[in-house]
Amino acid sequence: MSVLTRDEAQTRARLLDVHHYAIDLDLTRGDDTFDSRTAIRFTVRGDTDSTDTFVEVKPAELRAVTLDGQPLDPAALDENRLALKNLAPGEHELHVDAAMRYSRTGEGMHRFTDPADGETYVYTQLFLDDVQRVYAAFDQPDLKAVFDLTVTAPEGWTVLANGVTEDTGEGRWKAATTPLISTYLVAVAAGPWHSVRTEHRGLPFGIHCRRSLAPYLDADTDELFEVTRACFDRYHEKFDEPYPFDSYDQAFVPEFNAGAMENPGLVTFRDDFVFRSAVTDTQRQTRAMVIAHEMAHMWFGDLVTLRWWDDIWLNESFAEYMGYQTTAEATRFTDTWTDFGVTRKAWGYDADQRPSTHPVAPENVRDTASALLNFDGISYAKGASALRQLVAWLGEKDFLAGINTHFERHKFANASLADFIDSLAAATDRDVHAWAESWLRTTGVDTLVPSVTGDNGSRALTVRRTGERPHRIAVGLYDQSPGDEGRLTPRGRLDLDIPQTEPRPIGKLPVLVVLNDGDLSYAKIRFDADSFRAVRESLSGLPDPLTRAVVWNALRDAVRDGELPAATYLDIARTHLPHETDLALVDGVLAFAAGQVADRYVTPERRPAALSTLAELCRDLIRRTEDGDHPGLRLIAVRHRIATAAHPDTIAAWLADGIVPGGPELDPELRWRILTRLAVLGAVDEDAIAAELAIDPSATGQEGAARCRAALPDAEAKARAWEAMFASDDLSNYLFTATAQGFWQPEQSDLVREYVPRYYPEAVALAARRGPAIADAAGRWAFPAHAVDADTLRLGQECLADADPIPALRRKLADQLDDLARALRVREANTD
Repeated sequence: MSVLTRDEAQTRARLLDVHHYAIDLDLTRGDDTFDSRTAIRFTVRGDTDSTDTFVEVKPAELRAVTLDGQPLDPAALDENRLALKNLAPGEHELHVDAAMRYSRTGEGMHRFTDPADGETYVYTQLFLDDVQRVYAAFDQPDLKAVFDLTVTAPEGWTVLANGVTEDTGEGRWKAATTPLISTYLVAVAAGPWHSVRTEHRGLPFGIHCRRSLAPYLDADTDELFEVTRACFDRYHEKFDEPYPFDSYDQAFVPEFNAGAMENPGLVTFRDDFVFRSAVTDTQRQTRAMVIAHEMAHMWFGDLVTLRWWDDIWLNESFAEYMGYQTTAEATRFTDTWTDFGVTRKAWGYDADQRPSTHPVAPENVRDTASALLNFDGISYAKGASALRQLVAWLGEKDFLAGINTHFERHKFANASLADFIDSLAAATDRDVHAWAESWLRTTGVDTLVPSVTGDNGSRALTVRRTGERPHRIAVGLYDQSPGDEGRLTPRGRLDLDIPQTEPRPIGKLPVLVVLNDGDLSYAKIRFDADSFRAVRESLSGLPDPLTRAVVWNALRDAVRDGELPAATYLDIARTHLPHETDLALVDGVLAFAAGQVADRYVTPERRPAALSTLAELCRDLIRRTEDGDHPGLRLIAVRHRIATAAHPDTIAAWLADGIVPGGPELDPELRWRILTRLAVLGAVDEDAIAAELAIDPSATGQEGAARCRAALPDAEAKARAWEAMFASDDLSNYLFTATAQGFWQPEQSDLVREYVPRYYPEAVALAARRGPAIADAAGRWAFPAHAVDADTLRLGQECLADADPIPALRRKLADQLDDLARALRVREANTD
């Protein structure tokens, strides 16, 4: 398919004003396709006699097209473009009648049949250029229009859309007219939804899920509405512009590729957020943050929309920052920035150190295929970190004043980085243009290293910076607590501007110096020798979980950079994690220790010892939580104990008994975790998997079974899984991911060795057939990440050089290969 270039979009925006879309969808035409009829009213600008442009559509069948009442030849469709030629200045009306194909990859109009009860649901995900899979459009974000939507749906279905919908009888539904919005923000979700509705501040609010999840949604309805109302009210305290749409629905939909999507008035979430099994408070906090994130988009992204995709950060960085900040301010989840520091920020740091890095606000995103690649840890986590630093430097009052100026100037329109910086500049005397050049137009991660000099009693701190950005940071100085060798007492935090003009006096020598304490900037930090000794001895004695997150991130970075031996990291985790109370920290450290350190950074010969260390750590946490006072901590420990089991006996006994001794009882999520690990270890067979699926035939159960079957240490099982992923196009996006997650296992490296060289050409072919969403899954989950060796790296580099993978797969492969090269360097450093 042709991608839209920035130059083409700018040319078309100069030519056209698009006023109105009338979209009529018929969802009763069968399992494969639906009907889409679109009428577009638009005006051609200028005084030339005629001009040419094009409209985009990706139909299964293009039946008829008329322009100003005159038929156009449907056969003139060139890939996804239909030329509109010799357009005179003035108003025009285009009608397009097409049959469109349902998707099973989460792109366009996704169709899902629930295996639990046989009910079918459809929903749209129209981000970037997937609009064209549902209706004909001048598909670019700066050609906003008003939309009227009608839908014909099967009997018993409810239709949700951007505005309030009305059942007009005989399966026909009509949505209220939208204000001006971009094409990619149009949304439909239809099916026999289970819905819970209320009102807040005069607006209808609703939450929706498929019927088989109704008991689980109902159990969390109070919390979901409480978070929604609290965030809604907090945004109205921050923003002068009121919520701009007529209702606020949140639909939890199946097989959703992202976490959520900010469709105006109808936010769609992955329905993993409807919890079927026990979860930790950190998982509930993450769900609350996503609610806050998507609601922020109603202003950042929907009311004011980027002009072109190079300013995606204006959507995502702001929503990310506001999501964490507003959740902390308005809900019971007050420690969101700790979770951000230990999970999301690492995502940004990793992305920013790869060859594929890019500025938060890149200057030239040449086309939509390139734009899709920038939805990454830089646009989200690094961008949010930059905004957090901006607030620390600018002050929240001036920051919010600039935001409100931005909304006032550009509401129901489009804006760019320059527009936003001009709005900020109107609210402050500080040089925000220079700040933006330093922070938003540059790449890479700065590193800050402390040096303490002088005599005891009159010490001074100097911070050496590798990099070019200015930083305003807090420096934490910690002393040993009197009478408690394991505890550290904060002496206080110093505010420091980097680069320094002179050393900063700090008095007597502290036991520990923590740069960027409070995590208000974005930089890797290191420790001086005395501070590192204190970290090894007393990390768990730091009183603030956010400080501990900064320290754990520094250790993580040092391991990845080959400066801290992997074994030392595991020793520190073994010493201090059993005393940790913050759930996000425990989960984040264990995830890195198992998924990166044990699986990739230590050699296969040393992996059993690493897993043994982690299993002992988890056993300590389980013993510590036997009193039942820390169920979330215990659940995390149980999950990771399952994942690190080197022998089946203990977890097989848990599965047989249906309970972990002392709790918890095994819910479906834990049962599938155990069964997957037992499959890896060769302790279950197909009969056991089928029996478990009979107990839990849900969509999640189907994914669990696919994961288990792919994990079996059996040549025939591996061949079947490979065939399902790469030779057949039958797997949905979620079933493909589940199969890929089960396939590669470090314990089975000899068994799957033959598939490593096959991966590259077959992934290229798969991505070309099935498109960006499956390409992303193939690059992320089906990549042989366990195969940390020079041959895997060489084969991948040859693939990138010669095989011409589509952009989505090329980016994923490039990132995976850079991570693989890093793992090789870490191993080499650890053997020196």
